[in-house]
Amino acid sequence: MSYLRYLILITVFILTGCESDKNKITKVDNPEHVAVAFFNALYNEKDVKKAALVCNPKLARLLLHYQTPQAVARHLFNMSYDKVEIKPDDSGVKLREQFKGSAIITIYFDGYYQDERLKDVKRLSILQRDGKWYIDKILKDPF
Repeated sequence: MSYLRYLILITVFILTGCESDKNKITKVDNPEHVAVAFFNALYNEKDVKKAALVCNPKLARLLLHYQTPQAVARHLFNMSYDKVEIKPDDSGVKLREQFKGSAIITIYFDGYYQDERLKDVKRLSILQRDGKWYIDKILKDPF
C-alpha cells in the first residue's frame, strides 16, 4: 500500500513540475515584447485568453467578450490575417515614447489574408504596474 502511495505522489510531482508557460506571456518587462506577444497570441497562436493576460481589466473583458481571435481581429482592430509577421517600430528615430511608467508603441504588421498580402500599423498605449507592462488602450490610426 505504501508503494502505491509513493508512486502516486511521484507521478503528481512530475506532472505538476512539467507544467509549461505556453499559455502565458512570460516576457512582460519590456513594452515592445508585451505588444508583440499580445498580437502574436491573437493572430498567430489564435489564443484570446493568452492575449488578455497582458491587458488592463477593462480591455481584457472586452477581448474575452468576443471569445474568438477572429472576432477580436475584426471588431477591435479591423484587421484579419491568416499568417502575419509582427514587429515593433525600430526605425531608430524613436523606438517608443516612454514616460515614467507609460509608453506608446507602434507595431507593424506584414502578412497574408486569403492569399492577399496586407500591411498595417497599430499604436498601443501601455502602462507599467508593479514592474510589468500592460496594454491600456488601442490608439487611433496615426496615418
